[in-house]
Amino acid sequence: MKKKALAAVLVAAVTMSMAGCGSKQAASTDGGSKTESEAGSDAAAADSGEKKTLRVGMECAYAPYNWTQSDDSNGAVPISGSSDYAYGYDVMMAKHICEELGWDLEIVKMDWDSLPTSVSSGAIDCAIAGQSITAKRLESVDFTDPYYYASIVTLVKKDGPYKDAKGLADLKGATATSQINTVWYDTCLDQIEDVNKLPAYETTGTMLVSLESGACDLICTDQPTAMAACVAYPDMEMLDFSSSDDNYQVSDEEINIGISVKKGNQELVDEINSVLEKMTKEDYEQMMNEAISVQPLSE
Repeated sequence: MKKKALAAVLVAAVTMSMAGCGSKQAASTDGGSKTESEAGSDAAAADSGEKKTLRVGMECAYAPYNWTQSDDSNGAVPISGSSDYAYGYDVMMAKHICEELGWDLEIVKMDWDSLPTSVSSGAIDCAIAGQSITAKRLESVDFTDPYYYASIVTLVKKDGPYKDAKGLADLKGATATSQINTVWYDTCLDQIEDVNKLPAYETTGTMLVSLESGACDLICTDQPTAMAACVAYPDMEMLDFSSSDDNYQVSDEEINIGISVKKGNQELVDEINSVLEKMTKEDYEQMMNEAISVQPLSE
């Protein structure tokens, strides 16, 4: 997936603590944990025909994929254990999946870095959080088919020294950064010659503030994030080198955005894929454009 405009939305991520207990536990719908007997009761309820609740984790701080807002406008969903609501592309997609499958939806707000652990432990059923499908992530979780295809772009200031760049060669020597544990930071920035690579930021919001404040010359990110940033920060500009041979070199898997689930949970993967396979890239683009059009821009 904060301060000033988009950053006021994005910086609100919190860390979910994972505390162990003496008995074996499974995820509960109140953000806590359940004993084996309680989890067994849930299974019995499911067998009796009660609706399944899909617990979906996300930052709620990564517009346009997800953000936090104070009311349910535009169809926002309550955040578990909070008086706030979540909305954005990921929430729209989660709602669509649950509507198609006849499930209830619960949104769980958590820190970006805790998402894989929370999926693996069963604290949440899945993460719909703008995660690219990388080989590193596939070591710990499984992914559905892509639910968005996000090209990688460069974000600069309109009056900055790199505003006229036409390719990576024109970014030589730039001071750059991005978000931690992303293909943008781990793979793309090193492709800029003589780059002055600053430490990665924990959140997208603080990453954007660094560019706005002049702490860096440019940010590497994906197209939806850059588009949303340009709406929130009119003095920012997106540079897309995709029509040039001098572009970031990444695999398709690294720009395909997927829904992560616990490793081996093929049943859930298949159920979610049964919804995604009915959708097109045009459907995804339309949904993303709608998310960008309603993202909060101020407190």
